[in-house]
Amino acid sequence: MSTIQDADLVRTNDYADDHPEVRVLDPSGNLLPGARVPDLSDEEFRALYEGIVEARHFDERAVSWQRQGRLATYAPMSGQEGAQVASTLALADDDWVFPTYREHAVRRLAGFSLPDILRGLLGVELPVGTADDGTGQTGPTVAPEAIPIATQLPHATGAAMAAGYEGDEAVAVAHFGDGATSEGDFHEAMNFAGVFDAPAVFLCHNNQWAISVPRRRQTASATLSQKARAYGFEGVRVDGMDPLAVYSVVEYAREKALDPDPEDLRPTLIESVEYRYGAHTTADDPEVYRDEDEVTYWRDRDPIDRLEQYLLDTGRLDGEEIDAIETRVADRVSESIDAAESQTPPELDDMFDAVYEEKPPRVERQREQMRQLRTRHGDALLRE
Repeated sequence: MSTIQDADLVRTNDYADDHPEVRVLDPSGNLLPGARVPDLSDEEFRALYEGIVEARHFDERAVSWQRQGRLATYAPMSGQEGAQVASTLALADDDWVFPTYREHAVRRLAGFSLPDILRGLLGVELPVGTADDGTGQTGPTVAPEAIPIATQLPHATGAAMAAGYEGDEAVAVAHFGDGATSEGDFHEAMNFAGVFDAPAVFLCHNNQWAISVPRRRQTASATLSQKARAYGFEGVRVDGMDPLAVYSVVEYAREKALDPDPEDLRPTLIESVEYRYGAHTTADDPEVYRDEDEVTYWRDRDPIDRLEQYLLDTGRLDGEEIDAIETRVADRVSESIDAAESQTPPELDDMFDAVYEEKPPRVERQREQMRQLRTRHGDALLRE
């Protein structure tokens, strides 16, 4: 049986609650003895690093943007962006990704522009499908994000089953949080994936908190990855703050999904052990339910710091290049905010389009009701 243990990675339990997890770098960014580094070019290593730095800067600016009243509600990703970037870079253009409301960096690494992502946050139109920079497809296909918890998981299983039936060289990757493992959709998706041997990768971002519910109150299972055993396929626990480990595990799971050993099932459940530094969303106050010492503990294992130290130690980056990346990222995000805000807001009627191929009468009645309300109350209606 081919398992992640057979791949030349290191499993340690430094801060994994005594349950081993895959790791390549230690918390300080040093290569662990015997660990296998992903087979990436120097350019790809730098792209991985810049993608995470950009995601962090984007996140900080988006939170500030929301606090200024220029954005409604935002789900921060700082602390989790390393896993988002690394997991997406490990995919191919033919793959499918099913994100939650927090996977902003996934969209970016799938090829969508920052202005498009920001316009989605403004409620204009969230970028979905396949990104195209004019030269052809630039990344995996991204499904619409799921706001209800875990509803995207059966969709991912269905897409994976369809890819298998069609004989496509593609996998479906579902992103979700630890809280989603308590939903029925999680069980149904995992069960169908196992029974029908779907080429699916379930990537659980265990950030320790489902809003204010701690991981220890979420399940009596010792780990989330071990839940895969009930469905007959492999579960892997990975250090989600180690981008190289996440890349390696997702790459492994993808390869197994497409070409498993005869005795293996294709699906894999990956528990990425992470931490969200900020609030669940900007409508949340994490200081109410957790203390600063906990945040400090995880910040000492920051994905940017660890990867940066490794790249410095191996000569793939130097101080001048780091400064250039930070400047480039800051300029890019600032220009993207200006571009997103300069676009004309969508017409109110647009919300009634593209829901059905053939609009039923009730939708037309709803459109007319909205028009009458707007005539009566003016645009103030939109701000209520």
